[in-house]
Amino acid sequence: MSCELYCLQCINCEISASSTLPNLLPLSALTAGLGEFRIRDLNDEINKLLREKGHWEFRIKELGGPDYARIGPKMLDHEGKEVPGNRGYKYFGAAKDLPGVRELFEKEPLPPPRKTRAELMKAIDAEYYGYRDEDDGILEPLEQEHEKKVIAEAVEKWKMEREARLARGEEEEEEEVNIYAVNDDESDEEGGKEKEGEEGQQKFIAHVPVPSQQEIEEALVRRKKMELLQKYASETLMAQSEEAKTLLGL
Repeated sequence: MSCELYCLQCINCEISASSTLPNLLPLSALTAGLGEFRIRDLNDEINKLLREKGHWEFRIKELGGPDYARIGPKMLDHEGKEVPGNRGYKYFGAAKDLPGVRELFEKEPLPPPRKTRAELMKAIDAEYYGYRDEDDGILEPLEQEHEKKVIAEAVEKWKMEREARLARGEEEEEEEVNIYAVNDDESDEEGGKEKEGEEGQQKFIAHVPVPSQQEIEEALVRRKKMELLQKYASETLMAQSEEAKTLLGL
C-alpha cells in the first residue's frame, strides 16, 4: 500500500468518524423550535460534511482501496429508517417537515381504475338522455314563463304592424280561413262534425258508414254463393269437355 493511499485512508477514517450518524445526532436532532432558517443552515452543514466524505471515499476507490460507499453502513434516523433525500441531498430531523419538503416524499395517489365500456353503459338511464329534466319542477315553470314572453312579444309586434298599416291607409288583412273547419251542409259521410271539447278546443269526429249485422250476414251469404258457383261450374265444364272429346274420338 502506497503512502498516499495510507494517508487517504487515515483521513477518510477521521472524516468518517466525525461524519457518522451518531456524531451527527446533535446536528441532526433538529427541532421545530430552532426556526426554519436555523434548521436549513444546520441541514446544509450536515450535507456538506457528507459530500466531503463522499469525495474522499471515491478517491480511495480510485487508488484501489475499499469501496466505503458500498460497504459502509447506511444512514438511519432515530427511528431506524433510512434518512430521506432528494438527488443526494439528505433531510434530517425537523428539516423533513419544512415547507415544500414534505411534498417531495408524499406518494401520489394512484389514479382511479379506468372503467370499461360495459361499466359505463350500466350508468346510462333515461335521465342521461334528458327524459327526466322536468321531474325536478324547475324547467317547466321557466319554459312557461319564456313561452308567455314570446307570445306577448309576438302579439305586440302584430299590433304595431297592424297600426302601421292602418296609418298608411292599407286595408286590414282578412283572417286566415280554418282549413280544418267543416261546413254544416256537408254530409256526414264526406266530412266530420265539429264539437267543442271540455277546454274549449275544437275536436273533429269523422263519420264512417258502419254496416249493420244484417248487411254483414247478407254479404257473407253472397260471397259463399259465388264460391260454390265457381267451384261446381268449373267441374261441369270439365265433364262436358271430356264427353265431347270421347264423342270425337280424340
